[in-house]
Amino acid sequence: MTPAALADLVRSSAVQIFTDRGLDLSILPEQVTVERPRNPEHGDYATNLALQVAKKAGLQPREFAEALADVISSTSGIESAEVAGPGFLNLRLAADAQGEIVRQVLDAGADYGRGDSLAGQRINLEFVSANPTGPIHLGGTRWAAVGDALGRLLTAQGAEVTREYYFNDAGAQIDRFVSSLIAAARKEPVPENGYAGAYVDDIAAQVLREEPDALSLPEDECRETFRRVGVGLMFSQIKKSLHEFGTDFDVFFHEDSLHSSGAVDSVVQELKDDGSLYFADDAWWLRSTEHGDDKDRVVIKSDGAPAYIAGDIAYLRDKINRGFDLCIYMLGADHHGYIARLKAAAAALGHSPDAVEVLIGQMVNLVSGGKPVRMSKRAGTVVTMEDLVEAVGVDAARYELSRYSVDASLDIDLDLLRKHTNENPVFYVQYAHARLASLQRNAAELNLELRSDADVSLLTHPREGDLIRTIGEFPAVLKTAAELREPHRVARYLESLASAYHKFYDVARVLPQGDEEPTPLTYARLALCEATRQVLANGLSLLGVSAPERM
Repeated sequence: MTPAALADLVRSSAVQIFTDRGLDLSILPEQVTVERPRNPEHGDYATNLALQVAKKAGLQPREFAEALADVISSTSGIESAEVAGPGFLNLRLAADAQGEIVRQVLDAGADYGRGDSLAGQRINLEFVSANPTGPIHLGGTRWAAVGDALGRLLTAQGAEVTREYYFNDAGAQIDRFVSSLIAAARKEPVPENGYAGAYVDDIAAQVLREEPDALSLPEDECRETFRRVGVGLMFSQIKKSLHEFGTDFDVFFHEDSLHSSGAVDSVVQELKDDGSLYFADDAWWLRSTEHGDDKDRVVIKSDGAPAYIAGDIAYLRDKINRGFDLCIYMLGADHHGYIARLKAAAAALGHSPDAVEVLIGQMVNLVSGGKPVRMSKRAGTVVTMEDLVEAVGVDAARYELSRYSVDASLDIDLDLLRKHTNENPVFYVQYAHARLASLQRNAAELNLELRSDADVSLLTHPREGDLIRTIGEFPAVLKTAAELREPHRVARYLESLASAYHKFYDVARVLPQGDEEPTPLTYARLALCEATRQVLANGLSLLGVSAPERM
């Protein structure tokens, strides 16, 4: 019996009591919380439902908890239901009901843990979206890991997810990038506010290989050539880096297309016509304060040029017109102002502000030998995705970046991630999987196979119980991680699962030794080990991290 099934049992028992006593069912929460107590002596699981609802229903919490205990204790699979303290209810599962979790994992395989809490939702998930003016820096690398993991989690809960990269190939930053390429091609100093680094020299040289006469063209044609070829080359490098990092996108959307297609002009005219824009100080302003923003935003500047938000509004309209129910934006630490303005844009377009969700990620720093790592061999001034991967590998980079809430800044200890010891979190989890895979190989050499009829009710050792209950939490962890947009919950769960397995392995012998014959407990423990391996593999897959069979 999984925690989710147990929560359903507690709620249905509460409904029965309320119905029998003529109480208001609306008092009961839709979701009942069932958790593992800190002290295992208190039971396998506990619920505080009586403390939540009893007084609202005119009952004493202990009285309601005792009524719950009476109903639940008579249910198949429940060994005991005991009231504790002011109204907590401690529950113990029968061994066969607890062991059934193992069978559920083996039956579901790679699908174990998946749910349907987001079924029917069409979600546009935009992340990374770095300007095509240089390699992806560490902030973008964090989003590449976290965004990809989030996309996998949302999909695992039934959502239809489109991963999208917004390519900012319009505006002043592109002009500065083009000027930097031309200066590099002419062997001139880097222009003021330009871009430096070996990558600029490389791209400039590549432009000249593809367009040998570029520098001899009239200035406007020269710039257009370097823009077309140079930005395209940078774009290709970014896509290649992302792919090698294990992050692929369904859509690469070009900002420039919004201007060239007339989409920006169209949405601006639409907002003028319906009164969402007003004219003041020679500019057109969005009435964003009417929708919760702290100030109105300029959409068309006094010189007649569109402000950046004009493209944002056109882009949002494009997403909504493509049929997305929810548009999630994953933005950098300096983009807090975008939360209100994008929600205001949705409202101005006639949609719910809740159609927009903005996640803000904090900075990432590299540390080695206790000191910050600041210089990149390629970019000259920033550390890039390639630098991090070269230092620790894709798996360690992705896992470490996904292991923490994006709300907090992150210092990555390169020395730790290079270690092949249990101090390194990704090694700790991957080693548990490799150890389990090795156990299954050893079992096969002894002609021991997994049995569908293994008697899982024999798994009564406390360490077996801890491991089974941890396995049973996996579906709820995935559901919560998806709904809260927090992939780090999966990483932390995997570490607790690996810990539970290592503790089990230290006290419970699985395979027979010497001339010993396998027993029913042998096959039950083999099933438990394979279920553990499967859950570790499922969780690592959702983080985009490999599950090695040998280490």
